[in-house]
Amino acid sequence: MTDETPWNSAYDELHRMAQSLMSAEPSSHTLQATGLVHEVWLRLLKSRNAGSLQRNEFLGLASQAMRRILTDHARRKASAKRGGSWRRTTLAGKPLVHEPLEFVLGLDQALTALEANDPELARLVQLRFYGEASTEELVSALGISERTVKRRYRYAKAWLQTYMQEPTQ
Repeated sequence: MTDETPWNSAYDELHRMAQSLMSAEPSSHTLQATGLVHEVWLRLLKSRNAGSLQRNEFLGLASQAMRRILTDHARRKASAKRGGSWRRTTLAGKPLVHEPLEFVLGLDQALTALEANDPELARLVQLRFYGEASTEELVSALGISERTVKRRYRYAKAWLQTYMQEPTQ
């Protein structure tokens, strides 16, 4: 990255992003914020131009890496070898609705479908959700107005919610 964002502040920002993402996870989650940051950091360092990234590029690559790492982690945890086909239920036999692994995998599937229809909209969601980009950062990264960012993000959230609620064939 350029002098605009030194490596130390970049690491601190990654850690803030990871802590926010991981705060929604149950305490039994095996991937912790620091581990997520280190995984992202290693992936970013493998990038050819890691030393010359602008802030927007860094945010984009970091959010993409976080999405991939969290999705890969969820896939591994959900594999049949680890009892992934089992469905957790309450004592009354009702299925648990908010299974974190299912949400992560469902969100990734929905984002992939959204990306096929509208890549820029999927990028906006990825930057906002995984990268925790502010509206101002999204305006700068995407080159669109603040009003457009807000309108498109509302649309994307509705699209993703509808997609994730539809039964899969």
